[in-house]
Amino acid sequence: MKQRNVEKAMFAGGCFWCMVKPFDEQPGIYSVISGYAGGHVENPTYEQVKTGTTGHYEVVQITFDPIVFPYQKLLDLYWPQIDPTDDGGQFFDRGPQYRTAIFYHTEEQKQLAEQSKDQLAASGRFQKPVVTEILSAAQFYPAEEYHQHFYKKNPEHYANERKESGRDDFIKENWE
Repeated sequence: MKQRNVEKAMFAGGCFWCMVKPFDEQPGIYSVISGYAGGHVENPTYEQVKTGTTGHYEVVQITFDPIVFPYQKLLDLYWPQIDPTDDGGQFFDRGPQYRTAIFYHTEEQKQLAEQSKDQLAASGRFQKPVVTEILSAAQFYPAEEYHQHFYKKNPEHYANERKESGRDDFIKENWE
């Protein structure tokens, strides 16, 4: 039996509902799990995290095959999902739990993340500084089941959330 190559990646991009679909069902990506990372409360609940007082970010943890879908490709897919210049949250989701961050698991991931951030900052795409943090991977806590693959379970609510939040308009204006 052939053994799979498996690595983990973790990204914070505002509401985790909107961060699953872009990565889900890509070749070489085995799972995308919504959850929480970076805080000081063990086993936090959504109710705790949404107060903004636990220190956690809403994140997606991605399990992937780096040969089929290299980490650089994950970064290239991550940036166009967010406003990397907003340090107060993302779109209409405000608070520290909605800030953007790349959590690296290896020194190579850290270097690639820093290079991609520097390239984006130097590109002139944005007038404001790129503030997305690059942090050492923190303890990951999966979110409650009703948050997992929300876009599949509640497609209308998901579509309305993306539209009303301003995320889709921002992406169209700044990334397409």
